[in-house]
Amino acid sequence: MRIRYLTSTALALFLFFMISHSAFAADPFQIPGLPFSPSNKPADVSNTISIILLITILSLAPAIVVLMTSFTRIIIVLGFIRTSLATQQMPPNQVLVGLALFLTLFVMSPTLNEINQTALQPFLNNQISQTEALQKAANPMKKFMYMQTRKKDLLLFMEYSKAEKPKTYEGIPLTTLIPAFAISELKTAFQMGFMIFIPFLVIDMIVASVLMSMGMMMLPPVMISLPFKILLFIMVDGWHLVIQSLLLSFHT
Repeated sequence: MRIRYLTSTALALFLFFMISHSAFAADPFQIPGLPFSPSNKPADVSNTISIILLITILSLAPAIVVLMTSFTRIIIVLGFIRTSLATQQMPPNQVLVGLALFLTLFVMSPTLNEINQTALQPFLNNQISQTEALQKAANPMKKFMYMQTRKKDLLLFMEYSKAEKPKTYEGIPLTTLIPAFAISELKTAFQMGFMIFIPFLVIDMIVASVLMSMGMMMLPPVMISLPFKILLFIMVDGWHLVIQSLLLSFHT
């Protein structure tokens, strides 16, 4: 029975392939407005290049959100909170990522509003070209990243690329500013995470010392310290303090 089933499946796939091949040979595959046949018209070539660039930008959108906004710092600090509390998957990853996204939109709203007013709206109203719109949109992002980037990290990439030091942040290329901003954000996030870890580490040490002095070495200290860490986090209104510290840590 199994051999008969495999044979019938293979025959059905072969017939489907032959029918599809003959159909595509009779009617070439085309998407309306997107001709795949070679064309010497400048307009067709320009539209094709624009579509390819748009698809490329959309594929890089997650990297742009992570490495050019405040998302990196926020999600790392929120991850440190969950790790220091030792609550395993509480809060879940979906909650942390969702909170980080909305906090990112809140922090980036002045920058996004400036991009909308200086680049997007003039471009939609046919007041500026696409190249000018991209240049005007890059300046607010450069300003935000430059304000958060340490000078040492920026000089690292400037010296490695042997580029001349610009007079203003507008002259810094994005290929230099983005990695410098990323490693600065990582350092800042880890510094904040270390400060979050300290009080919970003290609680773990106290609980472990008490259990050892009582001879209860077989009892995991995490089971006893977890309720105390959650209680401490609730009593000091930890989420409010952490979010407040995150918002104040961004220079505008």
